[in-house]
Amino acid sequence: MVIETLLSFVLATSILAISPGPDNIFVLTQSIVNGKKYGLATVFGLISGCLVHTTLLAFGVSLVIKESATLFFIIKLFGTFYLLYLAYKVYKSDATILLSNENVKQKTTKQLFKQGFIMNVLNPKVSIFFLAFFPGFLFSETLSSILQFYILGFIFMAVSLFIFSLIAILAGVISTKIKENNKIGLYLKWMQIVVFISIAIFILI
Repeated sequence: MVIETLLSFVLATSILAISPGPDNIFVLTQSIVNGKKYGLATVFGLISGCLVHTTLLAFGVSLVIKESATLFFIIKLFGTFYLLYLAYKVYKSDATILLSNENVKQKTTKQLFKQGFIMNVLNPKVSIFFLAFFPGFLFSETLSSILQFYILGFIFMAVSLFIFSLIAILAGVISTKIKENNKIGLYLKWMQIVVFISIAIFILI
């Protein structure tokens, strides 16, 4: 059961990391305009920010688990409805992937790392997403919930780091494929919808 839960988490994280969003589009754009090194600097900044959200989640929700099973159930219920809401938003959104190279200013790798970190840490949507996503994948009754949240957090960061780094390294090829095949956005859109709905059901049951 533990392996199945963690594998499900890895699969869901992988699909969400691949799906077009502000973060990976930003990485892709920086890599195309300025080069792989600059894209990777952005990636490391974004992933580092996830550690902050993981820490807040681990200690905050772990305290809730200790205090009230009912309140923890309410958090998971909130997560279910929030993920269904995200699925609806993706469904209503345009499937076109827009890559704009305009107004992309040259920055140092240090500046891009810092920008990626700040983009992630100060984005309240990331905190809400972590709160909705992680509690449904707690996998052990013996390990502390804090440790489990950190394990999930590091898995999330490792998978996202791998995929985002690939996006940075293969930016030229990816952008060409996107321009050649306008259905890629549609495929990724429906993959994202299926993942959000599947996780919502998984959390609920």
